[in-house]
Amino acid sequence: MPISPQAPNLAPAADHAATAAQPVWPALAAPHAAPQDHWIEQLGRRRNDDFAWLKYIPETGTRSMDQLPEPLGSLLQAERQYAQQMLAPLAASAQGFYDAMAAHVCSTELVPPAALQGWAYSSRPGAGGQRVFVRSHSDGRVQTLVDEAVQSQGQVYYRATDHQASPDDRYYAWAEDLIGNDRHRICVFDTHTGQTQVLVEGDAFGYGGLTFSPSSQDLFWIWRDAHSRPSRLYRSALQGGQPVLVHEESDPALFMRVVRTAANGFVVLSLFGPDTSEVRLIAAGQEHAAPRVLRPRERGIRYEVNEWDGSLVALTNAGGATDRQILRLDPAQLQPQHTLAPHRLGVPITMMQPFASTLVRLQRVDGLPQLVLLQREGTETTIGFDEPAYSLELLPGQHWDASHVRIKHQTPAQPPRWLDIRLADGQITDVGRETWSGVDPANYRIERLQARADDGQWVPLTVLSRKDIDASQPQPLLLTGYGAYGIAHEASFSLPALAWADAGYRYAIAHVRGGSEKGHGWYQGGCREHKRNSLTDFIACAQHLQRLCYSTPQQTVAHGISAGGLLVCGAMNMRPGQWAGVIAQVPFVDMLNTMSDAGHPLVPLLRPDWGDPLSDPAAYDYIAALSPYENVREAAYPPLLCTAGLKDDRVPYWEPAKLIANVRRRSTSTAPALLLLNPDSGHQESDQQESVLGQAARLWAFAQHCALAGKPPAV
Repeated sequence: MPISPQAPNLAPAADHAATAAQPVWPALAAPHAAPQDHWIEQLGRRRNDDFAWLKYIPETGTRSMDQLPEPLGSLLQAERQYAQQMLAPLAASAQGFYDAMAAHVCSTELVPPAALQGWAYSSRPGAGGQRVFVRSHSDGRVQTLVDEAVQSQGQVYYRATDHQASPDDRYYAWAEDLIGNDRHRICVFDTHTGQTQVLVEGDAFGYGGLTFSPSSQDLFWIWRDAHSRPSRLYRSALQGGQPVLVHEESDPALFMRVVRTAANGFVVLSLFGPDTSEVRLIAAGQEHAAPRVLRPRERGIRYEVNEWDGSLVALTNAGGATDRQILRLDPAQLQPQHTLAPHRLGVPITMMQPFASTLVRLQRVDGLPQLVLLQREGTETTIGFDEPAYSLELLPGQHWDASHVRIKHQTPAQPPRWLDIRLADGQITDVGRETWSGVDPANYRIERLQARADDGQWVPLTVLSRKDIDASQPQPLLLTGYGAYGIAHEASFSLPALAWADAGYRYAIAHVRGGSEKGHGWYQGGCREHKRNSLTDFIACAQHLQRLCYSTPQQTVAHGISAGGLLVCGAMNMRPGQWAGVIAQVPFVDMLNTMSDAGHPLVPLLRPDWGDPLSDPAAYDYIAALSPYENVREAAYPPLLCTAGLKDDRVPYWEPAKLIANVRRRSTSTAPALLLLNPDSGHQESDQQESVLGQAARLWAFAQHCALAGKPPAV
């Protein structure tokens, strides 16, 4: 797969001049976005957003290059051409990274769940790196349900999610995005007829937005409004007919999710925000009835509900349980009856999965996941692992009466493997794994380190490298992080990360505050008025690795995605000399203006995370003091590469475009600032291998070019 249509004019990475103080870039003039005064008065404060004209929202439909007004259309087209020309000399390097990743061919061996009668569902790699979803029967039959390579034929963009079977095993449903704007259609495959119908033509919400009814006669699904907010729950009969509105949510600060309970007794509609939730239940056998409110929404209280051992159980922070506890609810009054898993500060419970005999939960201890099996009589078995860093995942759709729970375990060096944990005693059986040709986990070193933050907190670090690199010499380092919304940055297997390590470099994850690696307090320590901690944690991680002689500031490239883009660009503003380069994918960097836009689909939901600069002067001031776009200053900035998707509604293209324009205006260095704009994607690249690996290859070639210039000569 050619990465660039233009021939390279630089030598391959191995022959690159390692003693250069600065990377050499083509002498091309960057596109010029002329500033235009746009004064904003807000809470007695006044600011000039003089690149506001880069923002464009069409009256109808999805953005496309040919509909952009002038001079915006010409500017963005020039940005695309400029980025391509600046990166063209790195084509050989990019091709090398792509070939290294694409050369690893994946095969999956996975046995059906232990002692299971009937159908078991799984997926395997297919053509172009996409997935083929199949099911296997205990009598030996195998049936293909959906082949994503077939589904995506003729589509410029394709991404699918929420694959699931109906309780009676007749139907198989999934949501797919054909545009890149996260507005899905829903497809249902009928295993009896072999036909696939498009049940919902568009504007559906994937990512927890659909589930079958307990009777398998209907599909519940969530609709997105004109602002892309999931705001209505519908019910559609699988045999035809118009969809029926079940619930419409008027509060734009709440998201929606719909699932069935493990025992198939209820459909659960969850309405939730960062600090609020409400659950509504639809009982099996009463699937056309109005949902029943379990507990009215209350600011500060979050809860999730499932059923186990004849009653409902709630995973909640109620009663001051900041890292959550599991409570049994009285079947009649639905009030807390007694505690099944008590709250332990600093040991967050991340999820629960009930089975007929056992209540399984995932929790974190010292930032690493553990599996706990709770029996009806109250005894517990804890399952842990010895690797320095790893991730665990409870697989969805497991049978209620199973004798084992199936989990997926992986490390940055070990591809996913599937383990069956016997519910009765915790005995572990290895039942399958991904095997990537040419990948031997024994060749890699995984380290779990701790960096000391400015205020004395210890920040976890996960580091991946090959065992055969020269450990006495600093190496190019790619340091990534996220640190937002209480989402933990998992230490998972990644082909791009492995390709970077295989080049002889180090790859590291900074588990900064704002995530949930160390519990709710770790999350709270990196949001709102404490957001600065995320940025200084990231800088502290870079400096710690440099003190260990793992790298140098001239060899360290920062990398972040979405809110991770805010992290790395904020750190760049604070310490521009700390980085050899910065890569920000679809970065959330126009923080003050976006959070001041009440019409943005995510703003009402995310105010508890960032604050409300429309009503709170203190929130305005601390956002204004951190927002990467507003805080670009006169300094020698490192090379900067931002990606953007033209159809992105979560972090629109103008956020990185405005940052790029401001960096070019104020930077005192000659380092380039590049906007890599994809006109066919949204917040995520298409699922096709060419898109995913192709983008990673370009980014890694950029990072390598930045870092090798500062690599000291070999002694």
